[in-house]
Amino acid sequence: MSKTGIQALLTPDNCVLLLIDHQPMQFATIQSHDPAMVLNNVVALAKTAKAYGVPAILTTVVQDRGGYLPKALLDVFPDQKPIDRTNTNSWEDPRIVEAVKKTGRKKLVIAALYTEICLAFPVIHALGEGYEVYAVTDASAGVSAEAHERAVDRMVQAGAVPITWMAFLGELQRDWAREETIPAVVDIQAAHGGSVGTSIAWEFQLLRQSARNT
Repeated sequence: MSKTGIQALLTPDNCVLLLIDHQPMQFATIQSHDPAMVLNNVVALAKTAKAYGVPAILTTVVQDRGGYLPKALLDVFPDQKPIDRTNTNSWEDPRIVEAVKKTGRKKLVIAALYTEICLAFPVIHALGEGYEVYAVTDASAGVSAEAHERAVDRMVQAGAVPITWMAFLGELQRDWAREETIPAVVDIQAAHGGSVGTSIAWEFQLLRQSARNT
């Protein structure tokens, strides 16, 4: 896995997003992060993938007991049915591995609940099979801060790269001259970026006013 140089950066055409088990049971029991923030972040992550044409795969574990994925997340990919499994390590489910392989991409971006189980297990497993894995730590969470932090340590030691959803967005955009995706950046940041979104909305309001005055 290349950790330096331009080849280490994510682009819209070199990665695939895997979202694992953002279900009601998990949201109800996470303690490392505010559940509302995690939901905000995973929806922003999904919208980012869609805006840049990054393939996304959704999966649940024992959906009948753990619950359905949040509507806000399902609405991003209305035509996609999540892959429901029984194993906690989603990389042991051949349907998920095959879905990733079909994309032909070797950079795997993953977020999951819980960090210490449903994120760490497939991250470590996929690394062993030659994938370059990026763990989105602020769209994931654990049953305690200790559990989340130790899981991130474990994944980093195994060779994974920890990132955040906003870093993912910035990495895919990379150049403000790529004007075709700027409206999506503004919309996603305004809806999910907190103070950053407010500042970007203000900046673009000033730009629009300046354009009208010239």
